[in-house]
Amino acid sequence: MYLILVYDVNVKRVAKVLKTARKYLHWVQNSVLEGELTEAGFRKLKADLARVIDLREDSVLFYVLGSQRYTTRELMGIKKGGEEWIW
Repeated sequence: MYLILVYDVNVKRVAKVLKTARKYLHWVQNSVLEGELTEAGFRKLKADLARVIDLREDSVLFYVLGSQRYTTRELMGIKKGGEEWIW
C-alpha cells in the first residue's frame, strides 16, 4: 500500500514522531511523510507511534492509497524534505 502520513503533535514530541515515522516512510515536507508499506509495516508504524504520541492532544492522519502507481503529486514552490523523491 502507498501511505501519506500527516501529523500535528505537541512541539515536545515532534522530533520523536519524525524519527519514528522516518523508519518506515520518506520525509517530504514539515509534518508530512510518504512511502510504500506492507500491512504488517503499517501496523508496526501505528504501534510505534502510539508509544510516542499523546492521544489526548496529538493527531496523526494516514491517507492509505492502494498503490503509488495510481497517484500523482505536483509541487508548487520550493522542495522540502530529503533529497530523494519517491518517484
